[in-house]
Amino acid sequence: MPNKTIRYLDDGTIELLTKEVTDPGSGEVQVEGGACGICSWDIVTAKLGNQMHPMAPPGHEGVGYITKVGPDVTGFKEGDRVAGGGFANIRNLSIQRIHKIPESDLPDEYWIVEPVSCAITGIDHCQIQPGNRIALIGCGFMGLLILQGLLHYPLDNLIVIDIAQNRLDLAQQFGASETYNTSEVDLQDLTRELKAKNIDTVVDTSGSQPGLDLSTDIVKRGGRINLFGWLKGQTATFDPTKWHLGGFTVVNSAPASKLRDTFGPAIRLIHKGIIDLKPLVTHTASLEDYPALMQKIVAGDPTYIKGVVTLREP
Repeated sequence: MPNKTIRYLDDGTIELLTKEVTDPGSGEVQVEGGACGICSWDIVTAKLGNQMHPMAPPGHEGVGYITKVGPDVTGFKEGDRVAGGGFANIRNLSIQRIHKIPESDLPDEYWIVEPVSCAITGIDHCQIQPGNRIALIGCGFMGLLILQGLLHYPLDNLIVIDIAQNRLDLAQQFGASETYNTSEVDLQDLTRELKAKNIDTVVDTSGSQPGLDLSTDIVKRGGRINLFGWLKGQTATFDPTKWHLGGFTVVNSAPASKLRDTFGPAIRLIHKGIIDLKPLVTHTASLEDYPALMQKIVAGDPTYIKGVVTLREP
């Protein structure tokens, strides 16, 4: 059976290609793609090509439908909607790599489970205690997922910081009451103001050197810096004296640092509407139109928050 998919070339160009797919083997199911989210890893790969190490795989935020069940498979059946897969209209997947989605009227593009599972890992590493004061730096897609989770905790204060007002406006719509646009204020004044708030944990989702620097400057002495965002590249810098004297804990909450299997919790939170992707998915495209959409994203579309590639034939 032909499988339409993509690959990233050395210059970052997205190439559409077709591969043959055999019947699923032992412990595998065949999944018809429904949709797949566009990760920031995809975007940086499209920008930098093979200068991005490692380059992104052909999608990893997929959701689809089981069309065939291989030998020795239990717990799954044809027609089940599952989280797993990438930019492919059909592929075989081990049942170890898929997670069943409950019956739901929510369209595929709002069932992008994988990044929600990552956001849960980020929240887990906050080690929240009631009455904590938390600052969230960066409210892009991942930051807004984490924000939705944090808003359900009994916090004393939740501060949201970004450079784009439209994203801060969306954070306010979700319920954030204290937001700061660092592009519109004096950064030194803001840093002093935030430092005085005695912030227990700073969650940095920005994936940027300025975000890391601000985290260092506003967390309380003995507090926690939760590095969630990926500073994509080979180097980043920090002031060792500030880190030593600050006495704070720095944790890496990247997906590989997960404290538990987070796919099940992610699916439950989406199903209950506690995590809502509908306001966050700003762009969709078919697989054939994905290269053109990526060009717009790379060019810096200011309205972009999250893109999803739809894979099912109309």
